[in-house]
Amino acid sequence: MQPEIEDLYRDHALGLVRFALLLTGDRAAAEDIVQDAFLGLHQRWDKVRDPGRMLGYLRIAVVNGSRSRHRRYLMARRIRLEPLAAVPSAEATVLAAEDQRALLAAIDALPRRQREVLALKYFLGLGEQEVAEILGISRGTVASTASRALTALARELREEP
Repeated sequence: MQPEIEDLYRDHALGLVRFALLLTGDRAAAEDIVQDAFLGLHQRWDKVRDPGRMLGYLRIAVVNGSRSRHRRYLMARRIRLEPLAAVPSAEATVLAAEDQRALLAAIDALPRRQREVLALKYFLGLGEQEVAEILGISRGTVASTASRALTALARELREEP
């Protein structure tokens, strides 16, 4: 493996898994998505022009991998296959307080785009322009989507928007 990829993995893999977990709700799927992102980067390393943009590439790959998993899940439901069960890990169950569970359930109920914006903006701490570039939407759409998501969460959690 390239030393640069090893450094990226060491520094960012755990954060990317947590990010993917927010998008998918399934730890095993999140780990697989991140592993696939790093594998894709490794396979295309000879085509890399700017190694400084690799973290952004990985974030985009995680978003796309999460979307693909979601599409497969929806297709399975349409053809009446047994849906993928989102089973929280024992560690997550032990560590999650009741308020955290309520918040995660409320986030899970949001539309996909709103979950993605919230995860990128607040969990990863990215700016609106970075979120817009990763999701391929305008900066204004990021702001309005985040606002609608926060309003929906506040309503769901019975707090003032």
